[in-house]
Amino acid sequence: MAKQISDLIVERLIEWGVDTIFGFPGDGVDGFFESLRTHQDKLKFVQVRHEEAAAFAAVGYTKYTGRLGVCCATSGPGGVHLLNGLYDAKCDQQAVLAITGHTFSDLIGMDYQQDVDLDKLFMDVSVFNERVMSAPHAVNVVDMAVRTAYGRRGVSHICIPKDIQEWKVSEDHRSNANVAHHSGDWSVRSSARPAQSLIQKAADIINGGSKVVIFAGRGALGCSEELTQFAQIVGGPIVKPLLGKAVVPDRSPYTTGGLGLLGTAPSVDAMEECDTIVMIGTSYPYLDFLPKPGQAKCVQIEIDPTRIGLRHQVDVGLEGDSKTILTALLPLLKKKNDKFLKKSQERMKSWFELMDERGTRKDMPMKPQVVTHTLNKQEIRRRSGARLPG
Repeated sequence: MAKQISDLIVERLIEWGVDTIFGFPGDGVDGFFESLRTHQDKLKFVQVRHEEAAAFAAVGYTKYTGRLGVCCATSGPGGVHLLNGLYDAKCDQQAVLAITGHTFSDLIGMDYQQDVDLDKLFMDVSVFNERVMSAPHAVNVVDMAVRTAYGRRGVSHICIPKDIQEWKVSEDHRSNANVAHHSGDWSVRSSARPAQSLIQKAADIINGGSKVVIFAGRGALGCSEELTQFAQIVGGPIVKPLLGKAVVPDRSPYTTGGLGLLGTAPSVDAMEECDTIVMIGTSYPYLDFLPKPGQAKCVQIEIDPTRIGLRHQVDVGLEGDSKTILTALLPLLKKKNDKFLKKSQERMKSWFELMDERGTRKDMPMKPQVVTHTLNKQEIRRRSGARLPG
């Protein structure tokens, strides 16, 4: 059972399903780190070399697991260092919880050591931002922070003054209005879907196109089967922004890989030639790589309605969960010939040949492609169980 407020916070995080936290210790979070130590059998702490790395690690964790990413840092400069990684979470709409320390509660604003008002500093980057003031307050704050991070797909920040971390758990500071146990540890991913008439309108636009590109971002993770079916039906390639790299494997015959400065030439060609683009769970920022205005009809699937039409004019916008909407959309699509897809596949064959040629060159000094190509081969061998040389 929780003995101190830090214990209360750690145990509540565990109840929310948090099992990993990234951070760097400091005396402004001593009480919280002691609770991490005593709960290490249920919550794994990963120490990084710099707080900025902790924030980026938390963002990466949530991007590729779908679970809440959590990072922690000490008061003052430690908390300041988190900001760079947390802005990545904000820009990419990722659910992250940042926990920071603060100076002693009765010395805040007195120019005491590391007296940086992190509550104010984190106002722009966060969707929830609160200072823990007591044990009865702590559970409410943790629950609201986690729910808000998930619900608004952004950064929540909890700031805990150094002395309050070590206060004994007590009901002494509970107000009559704060009914005990009223706050619950429950949240759910939206399964909303648009009206059937709007889904049919989107299907009509897609069915009317002859060169359809599927542009699938991070919001389409977990939709690999639906995306593959989509590509098979419409006879068009899946193009991937960077955060959508894992939506289908790079060697899938239905993708031309990435787009943009870190993308492939076949993806650029597909975008330049398409007459219809279906954007799924992406707010890809590089407008110059998207179809020119007036070139292509556009259907956009996006859980955040403020991002529909943000990068490209939209003919139909479908607000809601990607998997739910794709499941409803697929039966309405008409089978097309695969001429456009085959053209993209031939281009990818040439692209892979070019990558192999550049990755095996013997020029000196060594070209960077050779390093990546060699490491990639070793990773493929490792995954297949083959014995590595040496």
